[in-house]
Amino acid sequence: MHIVLVEPEIPANTGNVARTCAATGIALHLVRPLGFSTEDRYLKRAGLDYWRMVEVLYHDSFDQVRAAYPEGRFFFATTRAGRSYTDVIYPPGSFLVFGKETAGLPTTLLQANADHLIRIPIRNEARSLNLSNSVAVVLYEALRQQGFPGLR
Repeated sequence: MHIVLVEPEIPANTGNVARTCAATGIALHLVRPLGFSTEDRYLKRAGLDYWRMVEVLYHDSFDQVRAAYPEGRFFFATTRAGRSYTDVIYPPGSFLVFGKETAGLPTTLLQANADHLIRIPIRNEARSLNLSNSVAVVLYEALRQQGFPGLR
């Protein structure tokens, strides 16, 4: 499995996602530009001492991620999707893609991948969930479907 954060802006969220990736053995892909320095103390604090346990890969664009994994199955989390994240079957090695905190994923990316959009159901009055919470919710559903491989 892979988590892809496209242009994340808040270091604490990325640190929390890194900790989730470390605890589950999932690779974390960060697509530039990042809204913070990877030396940021809030990023490091949120990830605690888990940074040594997570594989972090950096990419200059989402196209670079796609090119590196041409056979990858990609799922794009957005509040604009019609299909719930629980209505999808996630094969091993899937890529779960999340956008930046203030704007989500770019419209062009959503349009180009309309058949692979997923959402987490929330109330109409709420804009979205926190990025790190969203990653955890979707990732754990994918891992549950796979029998939590390698986890106790």
